[in-house]
Amino acid sequence: MARAVPCRFVLLTCLAMLAFAGNSLLCRLALRDTDIDPVSFTAIRILSGAFMLGLLMQVRTRKQPVGGDWRSALALFVYAAAFSLAYVYLPAGAGALLLFGAVQLTMTGWGLVRGERLKTVQTVGLILAVAGLLMLLLPGAAAPSLLGASLMLVSGVAWGIYSLLGRGAGDPLAATAGNFIRATPLALLLLLPFLGSLNQDGPGLLYALISGALTSGLGYALWYSALKGLTAIQGASVQLSVPVLAALGGALLLAENITLRLVLVAILTLGGIALVVWGKRSAAG
Repeated sequence: MARAVPCRFVLLTCLAMLAFAGNSLLCRLALRDTDIDPVSFTAIRILSGAFMLGLLMQVRTRKQPVGGDWRSALALFVYAAAFSLAYVYLPAGAGALLLFGAVQLTMTGWGLVRGERLKTVQTVGLILAVAGLLMLLLPGAAAPSLLGASLMLVSGVAWGIYSLLGRGAGDPLAATAGNFIRATPLALLLLLPFLGSLNQDGPGLLYALISGALTSGLGYALWYSALKGLTAIQGASVQLSVPVLAALGGALLLAENITLRLVLVAILTLGGIALVVWGKRSAAG
């Protein structure tokens, strides 16, 4: 019997999932409706995220130096930069679905490389997930931008690598703070080739600050707190809600269309990933 999750962890989990979906909505809103460019958005998001995480490290009861490493920081930077560039072209829901699918497929693929074996139900799930993403990319009136989709897939692969590198981190919050701090000079270096074409305005800067400090920095802190009350399967399963929340938020807040193609792709991709995740539980049992 699955153990019950205390109400506090349910609340933390809900807030973290809303924060993760909020990253897609804020980035898309900023790049669609304000004058800020994706490079500036990336730099401000990483800088404000580093500041928030560093602040959380200072106020926590148990003092500990920041962790992380440069490999993880580079993966974090690639994720954030490709994420912002992709949302110049993609609606929030499709972007979140591509990101989430690429993350999960990257981590599953690495497990296969390392010798893990999938059960039949997991193999079916993996095929469905890949088929869903391919269906989203097929040419047609409802197809997303190929450039935007490619950038988001790169972002998802980078986040998958970041997640794999972070599996051995002793303190996830300390590691994330250190990685954001290390990624800050990389984001500032990215600005240099574009100094003559950078654009910002008040709303765009505000959305980038919220994305970095709240939905990224504070959102990750909430998620790590929530994970203490969740099993590994519960933690993986609940993330299936993020693309759905992003799509609904895009429809309600950004007036984006939820197309039949997106619905079918979401069913195939998220359903397939669910089979892979839940297959691990039955294998462990």
